[in-house]
Parts: sequence; C-alpha cells; structure tokens
Amino acid sequence: MFEKCCDHVIVSATPDKLPELPAGLADACSSFESYLRDERGRSAHTVRAYVGDARSLCEFAAAREIDSPDGISLALLRNWLATLTRDGRSRATVARRAASVRAFTAWCTRRGLMATDPGERLASPKAGTHLPTVLDQSAAVRVMEHAAVASDDGSPVAVRDRAIIELLYATGIRVSELCAIDIRDLDLDRRTVRVTGKGDKQRVVPFGLPASRAVTDWLAVRADLEGSRSGQAAFLGARGGRIDPRTVRESVHRLTSQAGVASVSPHALRHSAATHVLEGGADLRAVQELLGHSSLATTQRYTHVSVERLRTTFVQAHPRSVKSDD
Repeated sequence: MFEKCCDHVIVSATPDKLPELPAGLADACSSFESYLRDERGRSAHTVRAYVGDARSLCEFAAAREIDSPDGISLALLRNWLATLTRDGRSRATVARRAASVRAFTAWCTRRGLMATDPGERLASPKAGTHLPTVLDQSAAVRVMEHAAVASDDGSPVAVRDRAIIELLYATGIRVSELCAIDIRDLDLDRRTVRVTGKGDKQRVVPFGLPASRAVTDWLAVRADLEGSRSGQAAFLGARGGRIDPRTVRESVHRLTSQAGVASVSPHALRHSAATHVLEGGADLRAVQELLGHSSLATTQRYTHVSVERLRTTFVQAHPRSVKSDD
C-alpha cells in the first residue's frame, strides 16, 4: 500500500493518483492507519474514512509548506474546514471530517509528533438530527406485497430483492451488515441472523415468518446466480459475486417507488423497523440491541415514538393520568 519516492511517501492503494506528501506527514498518516486497523481494530470502512480525512488535511498543510504534524495549527485546521464548507460539503460531512482530524491530532500528540493538540479547540458544525423518511405500517405492507408480486415470475434477481427488502425491514440491520451475511449466518429454523456491526461486534437478530419464507425462496434459486466468486455469501449480485451496498440501495429505491410509496433507502427501512417496534410497545433497550447501538443515547436520537403511543403508555402507567370524579 505504501511506496517510497525520494524523501516522500505516498499513502494509497493507488499511489500514482495522489500527490506526494513530505515524509513527516506521510509517515504520520501511515502510522495512524496502522493504529486504527491493528491496535483499535476499526473496520476497513472506518479506517478508510479517517485516514482519507487525515490525508486531506496533510495535503492542505503540505501546500502551505508544512512538512510535519507539529506544524499543524488550530488556524490551519479552521482554514481546512472552511474550504470544505466553501466547496459545498454538507454540515454532516464537515462535522464527520472534523471528528476524524481531531482523532488524528490527538493521536499525533500522544505519539509526541505534536507538542500540543490543536484539535482540542476545533469546533465544527453540528450534524443535525434530521431523521430519514419513515414508512407508516400500511405503506411498509404495500412494499412487501409488491416485492412478493414482482417475484412471482421466478426471476432470481426479483426473488433475491424480495428477500433483501423483507429481511431489512424485519431486522432493522444496516445495508453493510446485510451485504456481509454468509449462508451459515442464517438460522431459518430459529428465524435469526448473525450480523457483524460497527467495531466488528456481532449480534443475533430475530426475524419473522414472512422474511423467513422470502429468504428460503431466495436460497432455493441462489444457484442460478452462483459463480466462481460467490463463496458463502448469502446474497449475490447479478454476476455471481457478493452483493454490494449500491445494488441493495438501487433495489430498495426501485421496489418502494413501484409500490407507490415514497422512494426510500435501506437506512429508512432500518428506521421504519425501529419505529414500528417501538410503537408496538418494545422497550427502548430492546431496540438498542436490535439496531446494534453501543449507546442508548444513539437509539434515542435515531428513533421517535408516536404521540399516540406515549399517551397510551402514560394513561396505562401513571396513577394520576385520569382525572377522577370521586
């Protein structure tokens, strides 16, 4: 992954496409990547995002004739963030990148590459608490019914897409988690699936009979798409390899649009599943386990409960919820 060129190092899987960095900055990026991957055990996606943001900052610094992490100041960090804002990056993206470089500068300080940590005083815009579109329960039923009808012709792709959308809604798992499922992770007798979430944490998530039937139908025709690259992947792309998140998103968008409801993403199905489980009376901590959140605060931001359910719970639980005429 790393190639040396004179006194510079290029940090990339495709080094010829990236500008060279001074050795001090390049070594810091390389070591930061190793730290995240080997010491912290972060996922490949997280490592790629954090190192990419650190690399972007270092390229910004190098363009201003800074050749080591110790030359990165708070003013430079603020200027770097300002360029992202001017380039039209969303508040969520800017906030995420600010978090990445704060992690980078904190690590550099611990390693002695910086005398003080400028990232400690770096403010960034709040990402906001906008919630994705949530299907109401009747709309979710229409989507599942449409997916079933669309798969009646026996097309392997249509049968697969029905299984995917049923499983996403039934479990609330992330699209990345669904793509990573192997056949051995599915227990159709117990109607559970083992998934690996953020931080490589595994959890077992239950699903209902409709999803079980859809997955069973898919596994019966999976061989029609199977190829040399299939391995044990539960869900396959049209060319036989493990399905990718982009294909899943396209399938979900298409099925929801065809069903005559708002075109939504897999993430919206995840949010819909959590909301419907909460509306059905589930405990918030149970939903936390379902979604694989490490913090209950994340679940509280991610889900919302209808006013009707809150009112019903209050009337049932509070001793003075109903005014007595006695």
